[in-house]
Amino acid sequence: MSSALFDEPGPRARRRIRAATVVGALFLLALAALAVRQFAANGQLAAARWEPYATWPMWRYLLGGLWSTVLAALVSAALAMAAGLALALGRLSRRPWVRRPSAAYVEVVRTIPALLLVYVVLFALPRYGLDLPLFWKLVAPLTVSNASLFAEVFRAGILSIERGQGEAGLAVGLTHGQTMRLIVLPQAARRVLPSIVSQSVGLLKDTSLGFVVSYAELLYSGKVLAAYNGLLIQTYIVVALVYLVVNASLSKLARTLEARQPRRRPSRA
Repeated sequence: MSSALFDEPGPRARRRIRAATVVGALFLLALAALAVRQFAANGQLAAARWEPYATWPMWRYLLGGLWSTVLAALVSAALAMAAGLALALGRLSRRPWVRRPSAAYVEVVRTIPALLLVYVVLFALPRYGLDLPLFWKLVAPLTVSNASLFAEVFRAGILSIERGQGEAGLAVGLTHGQTMRLIVLPQAARRVLPSIVSQSVGLLKDTSLGFVVSYAELLYSGKVLAAYNGLLIQTYIVVALVYLVVNASLSKLARTLEARQPRRRPSRA
């Protein structure tokens, strides 16, 4: 199948891409080597500075922060997916009074940074008597922000289902709602599963905004730990590696799910 987004690169373009990849990799390696040299020159690579991270109390504290991160991400993802599915169905509704507000929500909210929504929940809502618990000061804005993104993922999945599937359901006597629930949505959910996992990676990274509301997620736990032991660079490197392992695992899961998707033949005119 040819790509629908761009033309297949020719031999000259592939050579340029390989050359740019090699140059970029060499630049990153040189930058990493320079950073390591600077760390070594300033004693940051001394074994005594890394020994605390070979002890269980340190890792128990960081894993507690990781669990708080995962919990916030799971709750936010579950709520955002439910709201996103409702918004996607609303955008596809035949009723203007349902379709237009759903489209307005998606188009407006997807342009607003999640950090701004966190500030709204943190500073604006308490002035009107709505002071959420600490956990929900992070989960609520992430849910509002990611619901619009999940809505577009679900809408794309629903629109990717062949039109004949819905027509066949209507032909055998199913209502529009039954056709959507029994025929279209199960297939759409299977197709968008890799995209949902990929979007969840971004949501997991957004939980670092808990740093703003003092929620004890992984990054905030790293800040507290660095203030306690004075190992600023070592602590944040370890925290970055934890994020790297978790997000890389989710990205690998998304690629595996995408590889298992059945190949769809291009439609013929």
